[in-house]
Amino acid sequence: MTDSSFPIPSEATIADVQNLFQSGELTVSALVEAYLGRIAALDQGGPLVNSIIELNPDAEAMATEMDAELTAGQPRGPLHGIPILLKDNVDTGDQMQTTAGSLALEGNPAPADSAVAARLRAAGALILGKTNLSEWANFRSTSSVSGWSSRGGQTRNPFALDRSPSGSSSGSGAAVAANFCLGAIGSETDGSIVSPSSANGIVGFKPTVGLVSRRGIVPISATQDTAGPMTRSVADAALMLEALAGKDAADAASEHIPADLNTRFREYLNPNALKGVRIGVVRHYFGKHPLEDQMMEEALATMSRLGAIIIDPVKIDTMGGWREAEFEVMLYEFKAGLNRYFQSRGGTASITTLAELIEFNNARPLLTMPIFGQEILQMAVEKGDLNTPAYLEALATCRETALEKGINAALHEHDLDVLVGPTRGPAWLVDPVNGDCSKSGSSGLAAVAGTPHLTVPLGLVHSLPVNLSFMGAAWADGPLLGVGYAFEQATQARQDPQFLPAARLSL
Repeated sequence: MTDSSFPIPSEATIADVQNLFQSGELTVSALVEAYLGRIAALDQGGPLVNSIIELNPDAEAMATEMDAELTAGQPRGPLHGIPILLKDNVDTGDQMQTTAGSLALEGNPAPADSAVAARLRAAGALILGKTNLSEWANFRSTSSVSGWSSRGGQTRNPFALDRSPSGSSSGSGAAVAANFCLGAIGSETDGSIVSPSSANGIVGFKPTVGLVSRRGIVPISATQDTAGPMTRSVADAALMLEALAGKDAADAASEHIPADLNTRFREYLNPNALKGVRIGVVRHYFGKHPLEDQMMEEALATMSRLGAIIIDPVKIDTMGGWREAEFEVMLYEFKAGLNRYFQSRGGTASITTLAELIEFNNARPLLTMPIFGQEILQMAVEKGDLNTPAYLEALATCRETALEKGINAALHEHDLDVLVGPTRGPAWLVDPVNGDCSKSGSSGLAAVAGTPHLTVPLGLVHSLPVNLSFMGAAWADGPLLGVGYAFEQATQARQDPQFLPAARLSL
């Protein structure tokens, strides 16, 4: 829904806003005030999108300070004054809380900024608040409802309020789509950035695991977790990723970043970036909806017209061979990682182990488990340590099926630069009785392999967004953003949500 009274158009990029700041046509304070007003009217009131779990009480004071810095000609960095929302599993060392949507962590702010928050602040970003999420990043129950947390309640999809925003970065996806910020941070273990980005019709980027430090983020899997940008344009995703990327001694995965990796990601943004690129079509991901498949065929024709070389189809023989092993790996790594995260809170967390979390929920079932239970937490707490043979075997299976014989084999066999497919089908109805009923998406391959995955808007199916996925080799984050940018510029497929009560059929 376009708001003519809002000080910037919904398609304005971060660079556009920085130009307005520099020219004096817009102040940080005015932009923050406008966002707070829009959030009050549409998120906390009106259609009640409920994407934001907490606003930063220091936001207006920070905006005033940043305006003074602009007046003095001393901007902090390329994100100076840009309002950004963080998923509520990303630590901030301020008055806001970090709870992963759980009442068990309510009332105890983290003692320090996560690496993500610290890097954003260093680049000048104004952290406007925290977004709701699927509680514990959707790793609590086998019958969960995406976008619901015991602390934040149910987030709604701004395109059709009875539809799921998907998860687990539900609030980040809905907030960006509804123009409650210029960008947001999501986190992904398997699909939690790209799926809500698709369901809400925005750009989402899951980087190569290790490119963005996980320090200070509530974990699930040390081998798959990553934070990433969720924005309304590829250019904004690239700019945010520049601020986020880099090594961190506290995250061993970041030590694998190649020394010669170009992290000036905006340099890859070229409208001609598709020319000569070899693109493999993964037909396995088609078939979720006939209208989406039709749009995919049109997208392939567009990419061909822009100079891409289309190899169709590309079959991955090990597709899905990691599913059981992936879940096993997650159970072991969640227990180890969550216990370690609680210790990192330095006594600010009201619980200190996964076992205590389970006890907390059991003692308050009407508050913490009114819709679904905690079967996954119970499975995880029974696992051994990370030297257990069953864990090591599952980890090896994941690496072989998803990375070595999966994405790497497919790229090598056909001399490909990129794999493409639909990200997932249109959003499903929110159903607290039966839980999520979505069809599987295309996230698993890149998630388990630890490789980058970019999703960009493709169009609308009966008023609901669907997206196109680009997947590439490890550390090919920049070229992947370039390909996505070229497609985005040629199609301009993103649309604003209308906050419909239900999906509208397009006949």
